[in-house]
Amino acid sequence: MPTYHRQVRVDAPLDEVWDFHSRLSGLEALTPTWMNLEVEAARGPDGEADPELLEQGAQVRMSMRPLGVGPRQQWVSRIIYRDRDDESAIFRDDMQGGPFKKWVHTHRFVADDDSTIVHDNVEYELPLDGLGTALGPFAVVGFEPMFRYRHKKTRELLESPGRVD
Repeated sequence: MPTYHRQVRVDAPLDEVWDFHSRLSGLEALTPTWMNLEVEAARGPDGEADPELLEQGAQVRMSMRPLGVGPRQQWVSRIIYRDRDDESAIFRDDMQGGPFKKWVHTHRFVADDDSTIVHDNVEYELPLDGLGTALGPFAVVGFEPMFRYRHKKTRELLESPGRVD
């Protein structure tokens, strides 16, 4: 199965980076505008609407229309794992419905003095069976600009003096 990995150092403490990524507002802030993201609903693990934090068991129903081309793509993301200690934090989401046959995104955060190393690792399978398998390694062409944007925006929002809390 193909995987994609990208990392970035953010000059902000682990607590701040972790908190930012634990909220729906973080997802919205880090999604490039050219993805045309619309969050349609968010539910916490107990079914509560619009939870403050995306805990294990939370689900987000959204749609996207990359570059404004084609029909909107539906996507349901579910937080399947979440853990935190003094030196690191991790959460993993998977796709319950959407354009990929399989999508598991692991977000790992590692404290490094007053900075945080952010790791994004995506395991994925494209649809279309054999054709999707053959084209899988080329998906990096789409992932790279999106994750480059996410990492640049993370640094911009969390390292700047007037950062968003």
